[in-house]
Amino acid sequence: MTDRIRYAVGVPNVGIFGDPLLLVDIATAAEEAGWDGFFVWDHILYRDPQWHVADPVVVSAAVATCTSRIRFGILVNILARRRVAKVARETVTLDRLSGGRLVVGAGLGSLPAEFEAFGESADLQTRAARLDESLAMLEALWAGKPVSYWGDQLVVSDVTMLPVPVQKPRIPVWCGGRWPNKAPFRRAAQWDGMMPLHAQYRVGETMPPGELREIIQYTLKHRTATEPFDVALEGRTDGAAPAEAARHVRAYADAGLTWWIEALGWWRGDVSDAMTRVRQGPPR
Repeated sequence: MTDRIRYAVGVPNVGIFGDPLLLVDIATAAEEAGWDGFFVWDHILYRDPQWHVADPVVVSAAVATCTSRIRFGILVNILARRRVAKVARETVTLDRLSGGRLVVGAGLGSLPAEFEAFGESADLQTRAARLDESLAMLEALWAGKPVSYWGDQLVVSDVTMLPVPVQKPRIPVWCGGRWPNKAPFRRAAQWDGMMPLHAQYRVGETMPPGELREIIQYTLKHRTATEPFDVALEGRTDGAAPAEAARHVRAYADAGLTWWIEALGWWRGDVSDAMTRVRQGPPR
């Protein structure tokens, strides 16, 4: 039932949403309207070179200080193009700044140009290897104990990072993936949650509940931990029809969803349309 579900707003950090002040306004409006979370994309470039792009880490810091209740994070961090030491410092700082409200999303990224334009490899296997090593190093560095590691992608030599995060045993990590590619979901099973996409559906479209159920079942077969596991999905509901919206989300809850993320973006209209939907509140 939908009382298991938490509700978040998800927004791009590009185009008409590439204004950091706007993104913080959306986050504060979301908290005021009763949403449980605010999540933003991670891009440094986008397909249209004329589009504005806001830095999601800086935006997250502003969200941490301008809100007091909602969870927030970047869905998903493209860890293969980030320095793990910097990410470790950023994430602990954000977690402490917010009193333990950060979620760390992690994925491979969807735009090879964001790597190639800066002389970095966009090879998927290389990115996947760096992602896995980065996640392992983040968990180790968050523990506040000495870390030494010599991997294929990363090297950490006798490093201790303090302070540690507020959240225990660690900041939750949700991994993104695009079904039917199965490797990202085996990765997600080792962490705290996932945000699946589906190759058959474009931006602004949502996979049916039955396909989400298939992804969840596959992922949980590869999970050995017994702690709760979050499943987040971007979708669309009509805030002017709350009863219908609640029924729509209930079908996903029955499939195993724990976080409904109301996906807002240029495909749904302009900024005022997005704000209207946020202020209508979650589809409880």
